[in-house]
Order: sequence, then C-alpha cells, then structure tokens
Amino acid sequence: MSGPKLIAAGLIAATMAACAGDPYSGPKQNTGALTGAIAGGAIGAAVTGGSTGSRVAGGVAGAVIGGLLGSAIGAALDDDDRQRAYAAQMQALEQGQSGAPVGWRNPDSGRYGNVVPGPAYQQAGATCRQYTHTIYIDGRPQTARGTACRNPDGSWQPMG
Repeated sequence: MSGPKLIAAGLIAATMAACAGDPYSGPKQNTGALTGAIAGGAIGAAVTGGSTGSRVAGGVAGAVIGGLLGSAIGAALDDDDRQRAYAAQMQALEQGQSGAPVGWRNPDSGRYGNVVPGPAYQQAGATCRQYTHTIYIDGRPQTARGTACRNPDGSWQPMG
C-alpha cells in the first residue's frame, strides 16, 4: 500500500474510532470529535498547500488536531473558530517561544483561546514539541494537551 493510501486508511480508521465513543461520553462529544476531525482534515490540507504529499500530511495533522479539539469541546466551535484555532496551533508549533501563548480570537462568535508550546526536543531524529491548547467558550476554559513532531517536509504531525 502506498504512503498516501496508508495515510488515508489511517485517517478513515481514526474517524471511525471517533464515532465509537465510550459509554461515558455523550453524543455531543462524539459528534464534536467527528466534526472536528473532518473539518480539521479539510483545513489542514488547504492550509498546507504544496505537493500532494504535503496536503495529505496537513490533512492528517489537521484531522488529529480537529478530533482532539472536537472531542474536548463538542460541537461548540464553528468553522471559523476551528480555522483560527488551527492556525494558532501551527504558528505556536512552528515559531512560538516555549511557554509563551499564541492567541486567537473570533470576534463574530466571541470564542477565543491560546496555544502554549513547550520546548522543542529530538525524538527518533525528529523535532517534537508538547503543547497546551485552551479554548474559552462563554468564558469557560476547555483545555487539550498534545505532542506534535515535524515531518521531513516541514509539516507537523500530532503524536498519539
């Protein structure tokens, strides 16, 4: 199986897993995870641009980030919120100073958040960073934590 097909199969499997949920999470959380994964994948592919491989990697990274945010926040974010959150996360990973928040705000919805990247470190020859993404909905924080590593093409891939 070729690289792009393998990545696509992984994306489909991750999306299916997001639908399964557990008995303790409600349908809004499961819907949010699925919606976030789909929207994140589309945004990641569009933002990355470039070669087909870069767009696929961006789509996968966006799907994972979108699923993470969607699961934590449910269906409360609109597409513009997701785009702003994704752009801030990529900026934090790419250029952010360790411990310094990179903020975003949607003046139309009133939602906002920030991404705080950790220090860069090497793992299996790749540069990786942990991050914390906090999103405020109606003044209440929702926090997601993750780790992303840089691919050889320069895109970031969330890990585990």
